Amino acid sequence: MSSDNRPLSPHLQVYRPQLTSVLSFLHRMTGVALTPGTLLLVYWLAAAAAGPEAFATAQALIGSIIGRLLLLGWSFALFYHLCNGIRHLFWDAGYGLELPDLYRSGWLMVIAACALTLGSWALAYAMRSGAW
Repeated sequence: MSSDNRPLSPHLQVYRPQLTSVLSFLHRMTGVALTPGTLLLVYWLAAAAAGPEAFATAQALIGSIIGRLLLLGWSFALFYHLCNGIRHLFWDAGYGLELPDLYRSGWLMVIAACALTLGSWALAYAMRSGAW
């Protein structure tokens, strides 16, 4: 029996991505992204405890453009993962499992994650500039 004529299994090339599958993938990716971001935060805290020289080095890294972009990505990943985790808790309780509810809560969760990220960065900027 030859396997050359067997059809291939459907793959990502066959299916059009749906909001639910994209959000599920992003939930997994943000969970993975939280690990290096948390390690960067631990490095910053350890440098603060190690003394002024180590802290100045860590501040220079985290205060750079790349460091701030990493922090922005980490904070979005944190809020996205948090909001989607809350969404999953509602599902575990049996709420929001109908397809229209899934789409509504999905968009609400993305908007909430963006708003929390922007809000936390605006608050941090206000506190740093003395406007708070």
